[in-house]
Amino acid sequence: MIVNDVTLRDGMHALSHQYSVEQMVSIARCLDEARVDLIEVSHGDGLNGNSFNYGFSAHTEIEYLEAVRAVLQHARLAALLLPGIGTIDDMRMARAAGVDTIRIATHCTEADIAAQHIETAREMGFDVVGFLMMAHMIPVAELLAQARKMESYGAHCVYVVDSAGALLMDETRERIRALKNGLSCQVGFHNHNNLSLGVANTVIAVQEGADRVDASLAGMGAGAGNCPLEVLIAVLDRMGVETGVALYPLMDAADRLVRPLQVRPVQTDGNALMLGYAGVYSSFLLHTERAARQFGVDARDVLVELGRRRMVGGQEDMIVDVALQLKG
Repeated sequence: MIVNDVTLRDGMHALSHQYSVEQMVSIARCLDEARVDLIEVSHGDGLNGNSFNYGFSAHTEIEYLEAVRAVLQHARLAALLLPGIGTIDDMRMARAAGVDTIRIATHCTEADIAAQHIETAREMGFDVVGFLMMAHMIPVAELLAQARKMESYGAHCVYVVDSAGALLMDETRERIRALKNGLSCQVGFHNHNNLSLGVANTVIAVQEGADRVDASLAGMGAGAGNCPLEVLIAVLDRMGVETGVALYPLMDAADRLVRPLQVRPVQTDGNALMLGYAGVYSSFLLHTERAARQFGVDARDVLVELGRRRMVGGQEDMIVDVALQLKG
C-alpha cells in the first residue's frame, strides 16, 4: 500500500495557499524521515491554480517543487493537475522540477477531458493517477465506467475522491470494491473529514484492497481537512497493517509544525460539517465564510443552497451569487 501525503497541496486550502517555502521544506523533511511514500506539492487547486478565482499562493510552484525535491531522500514527489487549469506545459515544468507522480483530476462525470493529459503524462514517464472528484454524486456503476476511461487512457491508478467528505461508510466500501473488481490498474482513495469519517472511510478503503490512500498531517486540508495522517497510521498499526511509515515523526510534525499554522482550526465545526451534509466541494469553505460575512447571511444556508444546485469545483464564483440572492 502506498501512502500519499497531501499536507503541502490540499493543506494549501486551509492557509489560502500561503505556505512559505521554509514551512514546506520543514514539513517535507519530517514526512520523508517518517518514510511516507509520496508527498504532493502544488497550489491547492493543482498546477497553475494561481488565479483570482482560486487565490494566489505565496510563492511560485517551481520554487515550492524544487525546494521540497531537494530535501527528499526516500519519498517521491507528486503534483496535482486539473485539465482546464493546468496544461501540458505545466506537466513539463513539474517533470523538470523532479515530480515523479502526476495526479490528474476531473469531476466524476468528466473523465474524458483527462485523456490527452493522461496519455501525455505516460509518454513523459510519470507515474500517472486519475482522480475522480465528488465521487458521491453519481451511482457506483457510473463511477466505474468513468474509472475505466481513465484506465484506458493509461492511468496506473484511479482514485475514488470524496471531495465533499460526504460518503458514508457503506458508500465508500461499495465504490472501492467496484473499482477493485472492475479495473486492472491500482485503486486509490482520497477523502475529507467533514462528517468525521476520514479515518473510518480510509480504513474501509484499505480493507477493500485500496492500493493507495491519501492523508495529511493534523488533517491539514480543505473543509474539515483530510484524513489525519498520524491518526491513520496509528490505527493501521493497531490493526496490524504494515505501512512502513513511522508514527512518532508524524506526531511531532503535526503538533509542532502544522497545527500552529492553522489560522482557522481544521476541524469538523458547524460550517465544515455542512459541507459533508450538503455534499459541497470542500475547498468552498473559506470562500463561503468570506461571502457570508460580506453579505450578512448564514454560511450554512449558503452551503445548503450550493449543495442543492450541485455546484462543483470551478464554480467558486457562484458562492457570491448565492450569498447575494439569500440576502434578498
